[in-house]
Amino acid sequence: MKTKALNKTRCHTVYKVESGTRVPGVTTIVGVLNKPMLVNWANRLGLEGIEVSKYVDDLAGVGTLAHEMVHCHLTGKDLDTDEYSKKDIDRAENALISFFEWAKDKEIEIILAEQPLISEKMKVGGTCDLYAKINGENYLIDLKTSNAIYDEHFIQLTAYKMLLEENGYPVDKAMIVRIGRDETEGFETRVITDFGKYESIFRHCLAIYELRKK
Repeated sequence: MKTKALNKTRCHTVYKVESGTRVPGVTTIVGVLNKPMLVNWANRLGLEGIEVSKYVDDLAGVGTLAHEMVHCHLTGKDLDTDEYSKKDIDRAENALISFFEWAKDKEIEIILAEQPLISEKMKVGGTCDLYAKINGENYLIDLKTSNAIYDEHFIQLTAYKMLLEENGYPVDKAMIVRIGRDETEGFETRVITDFGKYESIFRHCLAIYELRKK
């Protein structure tokens, strides 16, 4: 089966609870947070004469393609990259190679990959990159192609853990794996074991989101 790569950005997933009511996604909720590092980065690009929106779209396209490459590798599907430039494909392949470097010497049993989940309790949806048994433990893996791992990534990861556990999937460990788009970057990992702070932050973000809607 050949999978068509999603050009530029992933299709927006619509999440609905059992009643049919549409609910926000995890990334939308975390998006209420201020991101001063992002503002500084965008300002620097502007001073360098780089069109920020186009630059961000290009990075998002590479990130999307990298995720699709990893997903197809894990599920055994073929990937159609006709809509992507050679430059984007090369950078996404660098990220895939970084994923291979991380995955080698690990026993990985895929349970869920790119699986949308719903929380009936929180009225929130989300799609985690990977839930798998790794060396006998239940791991939640979130893949990032960003230049660094940021605090909001831990909040997002914790929200996915909450979604998984509400749907009957226990999480022993949760990990962010940053796979570089540059051939010199390799990979970087961060494991979360203490979720209390990030769960509290996510719930506060959700409360702010709901208040803003009102």
